[in-house]
Amino acid sequence: MTSEIRPVRVVGISGSLRAASYNTAALKAAIALAPEGMTIETAEIGDLPHYNDDVRLAGYPPQVQRFRDQLSAADAILFVTPEYNYSIPGVLKNAIDWASRPPSPPFDNKPVAIMGASMGVLGTARAQYQLRQMLVFLNAFPVNKPEVMIGAAQTKFDAAGVLTDEPTKDFIRELLKSLAAWTARLR
Repeated sequence: MTSEIRPVRVVGISGSLRAASYNTAALKAAIALAPEGMTIETAEIGDLPHYNDDVRLAGYPPQVQRFRDQLSAADAILFVTPEYNYSIPGVLKNAIDWASRPPSPPFDNKPVAIMGASMGVLGTARAQYQLRQMLVFLNAFPVNKPEVMIGAAQTKFDAAGVLTDEPTKDFIRELLKSLAAWTARLR
């Protein structure tokens, strides 16, 4: 008996807007390292307005609706977050706030993977743990292992932002395989 591989459509979100971001570079690496049957498209969060419930109640702005629709259509989500002041960046929190509101919050029941890169030793550990706390409220289901915390990122990417560190590539591959398996299990 053969089992059919069902495609897994993932939306990847970089929590950094910086052009030379290690996190955006890590997301690009994940796209290239995705296992067979998985596609990863990126979501733009830099054009989302600041969250304002008065605006939401009047109707989602087009760029917010685009983001929500993209998340809703995905089978799974990949967050790639830097760590700012022991937490996730404000731009990522803003995107999560927009997407978490009714009707039909698109994070609900979604499999999620998390990774992040920083120049520090801990590789975004604190930001990832705070993001996991938010996922509880969002009723999303994060992959538990492996945890991909890319420390000393400046030594793992070249000047063009290409991931060159083979052990880090292996960790990302394993995370994406776990996300695919978790998505299949939750379907």
